[in-house]
Amino acid sequence: MRKRTTIVPLLALLSLALPAPATAQPNGTVVSGQARFQILSPTLVRSEFAGDRRFEDQATYNVVNRTFPRTAYTSAVRDGWLTITTSAMTVRYRVGSGPFRADNLEIKTGGTTASPWRRVVCATGQLCEAEDQLREGLLVAADHPGATGAGFVAGFSYTNNGITATVRAASAGRHRVVVRYANGRGGDGKHENRTLGLSVDGQAPRQITLPATADWNAWQQVSTDVDLAAGEHRVSLTRGAADSGNVNVDSLALLSPDQAYPAVRAVDDCRFGTSCEAENGVVSGAAKIAGEHAGFAGTGFVAELVGGTRLSQRVTSVPATGTYPVVLRYANGVGGDGKHEPRTVLINGQPVTLPVTANWATWATATAQVSLPAGTSDLTVTCPDTGCHVNLDTVGVNTSTQHLALGGYRRSLDGYTGNNGDPQLTPGLMYRDGWYLLDDTPSALRDGNPRVDRGAQPYQDGYVFGYGTNYKAALGDLTALTGGPKLLPRWAYGVWYSEYIDRTAADYRDRILPKFREHGVPLDVLVVDTDFKGHNLWNGWRMDQQKFPDPQGFLDWAHGEGLHSTLNIHPSIQGDDPDFAQAQATAKGKLAKGSCANCYVFDWADPDQLRAYVELHQKMPTDFWWLDWCCDGSGSSKRGVTADSWINEQYSKMGAFAFSRGFGSLQAGGYSGSGPLPTGPWAEKRTTLHFTGDTSSTWGTLKATIGYTSAEGVSTGMSNISHDIGGHNDTTGLRGSETYLDNGQVRYTTKMPDDMYARWVQLGAFQPITRLHSNHGDRLPWQYGPAAQASATKFLNLRERLVPYIYSLAEQAQRTGVPLQRPAWLEYPGSPEAYSTVDSQFLLGPDLLVAPITTPGDVGSTRVWFPPGQWTDYFTGQVYQGNTWATVSAGLDTMPVFMRSGGVLVERSADVSNDAKNPVDALTVHVTAGAKGEFTLYEDKGKRTRIKQAGDVLIVQSSSPSKRKWTVVVHERDGSSRTVQGSGWPVISLRAPR
Repeated sequence: MRKRTTIVPLLALLSLALPAPATAQPNGTVVSGQARFQILSPTLVRSEFAGDRRFEDQATYNVVNRTFPRTAYTSAVRDGWLTITTSAMTVRYRVGSGPFRADNLEIKTGGTTASPWRRVVCATGQLCEAEDQLREGLLVAADHPGATGAGFVAGFSYTNNGITATVRAASAGRHRVVVRYANGRGGDGKHENRTLGLSVDGQAPRQITLPATADWNAWQQVSTDVDLAAGEHRVSLTRGAADSGNVNVDSLALLSPDQAYPAVRAVDDCRFGTSCEAENGVVSGAAKIAGEHAGFAGTGFVAELVGGTRLSQRVTSVPATGTYPVVLRYANGVGGDGKHEPRTVLINGQPVTLPVTANWATWATATAQVSLPAGTSDLTVTCPDTGCHVNLDTVGVNTSTQHLALGGYRRSLDGYTGNNGDPQLTPGLMYRDGWYLLDDTPSALRDGNPRVDRGAQPYQDGYVFGYGTNYKAALGDLTALTGGPKLLPRWAYGVWYSEYIDRTAADYRDRILPKFREHGVPLDVLVVDTDFKGHNLWNGWRMDQQKFPDPQGFLDWAHGEGLHSTLNIHPSIQGDDPDFAQAQATAKGKLAKGSCANCYVFDWADPDQLRAYVELHQKMPTDFWWLDWCCDGSGSSKRGVTADSWINEQYSKMGAFAFSRGFGSLQAGGYSGSGPLPTGPWAEKRTTLHFTGDTSSTWGTLKATIGYTSAEGVSTGMSNISHDIGGHNDTTGLRGSETYLDNGQVRYTTKMPDDMYARWVQLGAFQPITRLHSNHGDRLPWQYGPAAQASATKFLNLRERLVPYIYSLAEQAQRTGVPLQRPAWLEYPGSPEAYSTVDSQFLLGPDLLVAPITTPGDVGSTRVWFPPGQWTDYFTGQVYQGNTWATVSAGLDTMPVFMRSGGVLVERSADVSNDAKNPVDALTVHVTAGAKGEFTLYEDKGKRTRIKQAGDVLIVQSSSPSKRKWTVVVHERDGSSRTVQGSGWPVISLRAPR
């Protein structure tokens, strides 16, 4: 008899000195005074500055490994510059120049020169924008008017949320720290005076009071006196345990006793030979920093310059007085004056004409020759009095290279309709000009404890990637440095059924699973949404005994049928929940009231509260949990660790893996929390299957899924990405096939049009995770018309047959960082078309090109670019030559999917009902006649089978030989195919019979 055990564990988871000469160390380390450089690979160099010379060698929450193979490099000091050169990049640092900033550290890679570090130091009397400072658990927002710069830092809603600014006192003595803030009605419903802690150089904080303002649009200042020595200091504003927070901070300033609050913003330099972000310059007049139009570099752009506006960049390191090209990247749409025409701007007084662009989301460049003196000077862009009505994105000084992101990520796509513009993504690792700085300074140590406080001494810790167009090398470096994406159990790459609708154990056992079997549809994972809970459907902590009378028995039944299950969790608890008293006792009385009615929330950074939280799961046996994190207010006060990353790591220890939104937390702003936090993008992938949230059922959402999955994968290394196949929220009102009760009223489920459903399932079959989901909507094949049903059944079975192939790609991703789904430019970086097709096609592994149809109709078409080589249509056998375009049409029974000549595609030879109960004892291999290529099939317990095609021979080599039956489908160049049975294994002849 199978032992009935619960899967949850019971134990909870708990002043600058003179520089020294540069010295090479035997372990690939070069030290220059307070600066240390570790050469980890040809394309990765750690840059660390410690004012106290205490370099950090412990692993951090981001960086779990620094042991790389030895890399050849050279280092030398010449003319005051330390130069470190590998085969792929050069790093230069001006010896003895202090912390890294734009004018003292540069890299060169692949023809690009860049200044990876940006360090804003606010001198006495300068405006210190909050968004330019080091932030802990806070995002930048711009939804209230009156803020300067790009916006303001929002919330301070959780303990240890804070900002730290670097200031420079011009002289010793009494100064004022003045904070510009707004204090309206907070998320806790209160409108009252609030407090924060102000600390200088890591000393004990003093509490400051921020009086209530009229509303969130009203900005006021509060001042406190400090005594400072001359020089640099760190000023921190933090919500401590005794503070109420819940304020927005726009900026701060260090002032002498009689100085007024400044208007001039502190900025870092723009280094000669690099492309600099317009939003990082000094902006004056009516122009604002904005971000509502897609396609910009950096964090935004300077929006619609008019008469009297000014953008100024301080240019440094000009080698000699002369005339140099200055390249403006701009957009010129219909201006505020209603005109759409060429505009004129003045660069240091010299007029330059900027032709029109198609709209405000279309960017172009214009070049002017500008005289600059040697050394440092200001470069200013102004408008004639009549205005110029353009948006400026970047200013390139003696360079036309742009630092444009390839891909990006966000916490989720909640609320995306497909009709309201593209979701704004946070850039990650990949850029077209081939470099990135992973700033690890804010990260905690790997054990979750914060780094040591260094007082007034500066500290920086960052990893400079210089990969050029060797994007795979960058992903490999990232994986070695921060860990690879989690390899899920093989069954997780099968078919999932999920629906937000009230279900019971009997429903699954007696009605739903029999229908899957009856209609020949595979199923691997049952997702049980929130209505299974007793006491409270949202945040109850026991399974409803009326719906699930034997919770462990339900899990045993699922396992007996070859299924695995997950339960939906919302992370709060009602004060009248039957388990609340025990949870509060375990938490030692520290559970706090949340924003929801009569609910209490958890601080997972506190060991007692974490134990209480973990123990609540014990009465709900399952294989893993779905943390559907919404609206309740639980989080983590742990410094240097993103809340999502922290709790998802705990969930991965409690079950097979974490299934959750990722990269941020609700406490950092909004349901989707789209802004970046320091550890999210790098730590999350080690534990988590990323659920991208509640989107709408539209053709636009379907199409956006194509590009987003690839974008997130390459920018973060996250490979396990799960969208709601079919979307979550109905947009059509079409009556579905089921009824349910809503506040006592009988309602019908909804459904999509048949063509949309069929096309969405087709795309889902080639996504990293195939998870059917909806909000009270039909998602099962037999709930649709005959053509859509046949199509969905066909493609869900194809997905199940492809599980061995996809599992092998997932294992490769764990080792190499190259995600399952990838844009074509990852494999073909030299082809311009590979960059232009990211929103319409993708590669699943290196050998399968997928170009989904995303338009209505029983027959649809899409324009496909075929990368170099030869490509064969998986369904029709038609052959396409590479470096060409073709319009490919398909009915609902098929879709454009193509195999690369030389590629090896492996799938099960027959349809199966699930993966767990069906050994992979018969496989079919697709190859192209006469080609050469290989593929390694990964199986559980480290078993690998190498499949190699050498022209007319297929060689199968296994680390654990078996009696597996092999079938080979040979695709001929004329579009025909033939089948060869695997007699003669391990060498199978592919020659055509005469």
